[in-house]
Amino acid sequence: MRKWLATLIMLSLLSIFLGVYVGSVSVGPETVTSGIVHGVKTTLAGWLSSLSERLGSSLHSGTLMRLSSSLRDVAKEKPPRYFVIVWSLRLPRVLLAYLVGLSLASAGVASQALFKNPMADPYIIGVSGGASVGAALGMIYAPNYVSIFSFLFALAAVYVVYSVARVDGRIPIDTLLLAGVAFGFMAGAVTSYLVLTLGPKAHLTQMWLLGSFNDATWADVRDVFIVSLAGLSFLLWKWRELNLLLFGEESVALGLDVERFRKEVILVITVMSGVAVATSGIIGFIGLVGPHIARLLVGPNHRRLTINAALLGGILMVLADLVARIIARPTEIPVGIVTAMMGGPFFLYLLRKHKRGEMRL
Repeated sequence: MRKWLATLIMLSLLSIFLGVYVGSVSVGPETVTSGIVHGVKTTLAGWLSSLSERLGSSLHSGTLMRLSSSLRDVAKEKPPRYFVIVWSLRLPRVLLAYLVGLSLASAGVASQALFKNPMADPYIIGVSGGASVGAALGMIYAPNYVSIFSFLFALAAVYVVYSVARVDGRIPIDTLLLAGVAFGFMAGAVTSYLVLTLGPKAHLTQMWLLGSFNDATWADVRDVFIVSLAGLSFLLWKWRELNLLLFGEESVALGLDVERFRKEVILVITVMSGVAVATSGIIGFIGLVGPHIARLLVGPNHRRLTINAALLGGILMVLADLVARIIARPTEIPVGIVTAMMGGPFFLYLLRKHKRGEMRL
């Protein structure tokens, strides 16, 4: 376990560095390093200065002020060449891609345990359908709030699917799965109709729906970081319950409140994938591919599976975004096309193994 974990952490750092390094403007490795160091110092100086002002004349404010002044002196140095490209454009984009991949892969692990189905992914409960409708409506009525529309409609969609599937306070998994699929078809029809009415904005909506990190900001990175850290922490904390969930009704005899835990997992999956969709559009297959590769590496135990799948999801997403940027230069293609080209054959491979009974969760 530790060997793979250490390897994936190293590959994560390498993929992030590669993502910042490669682009339309050629920058050297030293430029990337100096740009990141300069940005970190500047940001830390601002935080410490703000914190010392809030503390006023308290005991620690003087120490913070001196540390802040020291960092500010360093930050006053002339920014390295291409600093804006490295710090303001490429780094937030690459970090957002990594965090979105981490969120989707983590939610994918939880989805497969929840449905006891190796083909399940985070969107199966209606998140993508609701987000698509919200994005199309946002383009029509509030173009500056497309992400908020998308997130709210994703939450609303899962609530509808959950309400339809609930029977006498219980959530039959087969019913939840079918309700999610049916809602996805209906939402797809509504989205197609709305896109047809958009006129010149239809192209922008289609691009958004296919996924992109082109407009990533540090605020997006902060929001997704908070949600992904909280969601991943919950799933790592509940690894025993996720293992028990695979036993189905027998898990009740083993002391698990199945219905309550299912509700908690659905909420976590919804928030993690909803925030990911709101910031980057609908990007498929990462929540399917990441968990399965991790399962091949470390086995089915969720104690090891969850963290390794999360890291793999982040790496795969950064590499997919890198391919999307360079494969059709100078044009950039939506990253969802790359993940679909990568994940489609992998899905067919999994389907064939599943039919042969060679694949177990």
